[in-house]
Amino acid sequence: MDQAKATTEGQAKAQWALPKRGVSADDPLMKCLVLLTRLFNRPFSEESLAAGLPLVDSKLTPALFERAAERAGLAAKVVARDLQKLSPLVLPAVVLLKDGRACILKGLKPEGRCEIVDADTGGAQERSIEELKKEYAGHVILVRKELQFDSRTEHSAVPRVEHWFWGVVRQAWPIYGEVLLGSLLINLFALAMPLFIMNVYDRVVPNDTTETLWAMAIGVFIVLTFDFSMRMLRAYLVDIAGKRIDVILSANIFEKALGLRMEARPTSVGSFASNMHEFESFREFITSATITALVDLPFVFIFISVIFWVGGPLGYVPLLAVPLIILIGVLLQRSLGEIIQLTFRLSAQKQGLLIESLSTIETVKSLSAEGTLQRKWEQLVGTVARLGIKARTLSSAIINISLTVQQLTTVGVVVLGVYLIAERELTVGALVACTILTSRALAPLGQVAGLMTRYHQSASALRTLHSIMQLPVERPANKSFVQRPHFRGDIEFRNVTFSYPGQKTPALSNV
Repeated sequence: MDQAKATTEGQAKAQWALPKRGVSADDPLMKCLVLLTRLFNRPFSEESLAAGLPLVDSKLTPALFERAAERAGLAAKVVARDLQKLSPLVLPAVVLLKDGRACILKGLKPEGRCEIVDADTGGAQERSIEELKKEYAGHVILVRKELQFDSRTEHSAVPRVEHWFWGVVRQAWPIYGEVLLGSLLINLFALAMPLFIMNVYDRVVPNDTTETLWAMAIGVFIVLTFDFSMRMLRAYLVDIAGKRIDVILSANIFEKALGLRMEARPTSVGSFASNMHEFESFREFITSATITALVDLPFVFIFISVIFWVGGPLGYVPLLAVPLIILIGVLLQRSLGEIIQLTFRLSAQKQGLLIESLSTIETVKSLSAEGTLQRKWEQLVGTVARLGIKARTLSSAIINISLTVQQLTTVGVVVLGVYLIAERELTVGALVACTILTSRALAPLGQVAGLMTRYHQSASALRTLHSIMQLPVERPANKSFVQRPHFRGDIEFRNVTFSYPGQKTPALSNV
């Protein structure tokens, strides 16, 4: 009796299409997304939509819903909206309900009624909007169908594909716009100190007007307070934008690496891991003070214009120094870029040798290959060290030459200023102010010269990551696959011959 009962239960289980491991049976957002793919005539299975996504408790979250929808060629966005203010043009939409439930709002009807699709049953029903509002959590997921080209136009009309890097950076443009505005204010505030000193030397000291001195000092204190606040705010905004870009890019790159087709995977796992690790240097470049230095660069000419306004001919001295610093940097950058690119490749090879040697240490010992690998390692380490010395020497030369030109420019401003004072065309206060402004004008050029080395490292990392992002994946976006919910198990292979890509010897022969 017990055996018969067990057999009956086993047969009953075999008749049910139970969900596979990794996808929760109670996932309202996933069920809504599957229903939406059918409504938009792009049917996708739960497994294909959830494959590779970092599910939370085997369920979709609203943020993951957007990523899963992209796989079905759908654009999704979570917004806070009043149900009664939803336009019929944006329907169907996913309505987030209380207690972690969801449904599809399919349409609005007269007299305050609406048509919804239940996530569990998939059946449509009509309810009043007031009843739905009692369960409404305040957010809806708007979904629209992306345009796709069929086989007749796929060659003549190429769809615009957003770049994997610049597309993410473009999302942070509003924050960088605020950074640019903050930089404008900071550079304007920097004019306060030279003008304050000029007026002290030219007006306060000769006339002994301490009241004017304290009035200007209080004004400068207020400006410096705002300057400090703006600098802190700008640094915070740069970090926020960098963090947002970092999180999205890291997730996209890792998802790409996991989803690569087997034949497209690099032969050297160690070099591939090293190339993936180079994202760290690229991330530091786009999230560090690099952005601040680049944003400050256009304001060089603002300070030079102020020098012309205050000191007249003194403005020509820093104006001539700017192209000189740029020219020296450009002449040395070519050699520096070639050295850094070669160092980058050899470092990846060194990292690949290390990882593959440690992961196959038993094979290395069984073949007595320790000496051969040790020789390769020492050769790579020595070459990388020599190239590193050359790169640091060129980088130091760029920085030191830039600093020397800045110092000579300051000396030139002082010397020319003394002659102008002797001819009574310039005051002592104006000379001091122009000296400070000269240092402030050329400072961003010195920072940019120091960042050139990191730029070449980041450019090499970006090229490597770009080559990885161009590799084919197992599940391309907007591609539909054959869905077979049930298999009868009567598939048969006869006389099958198979060879792995790049291999001449077949793995299967007439099987």
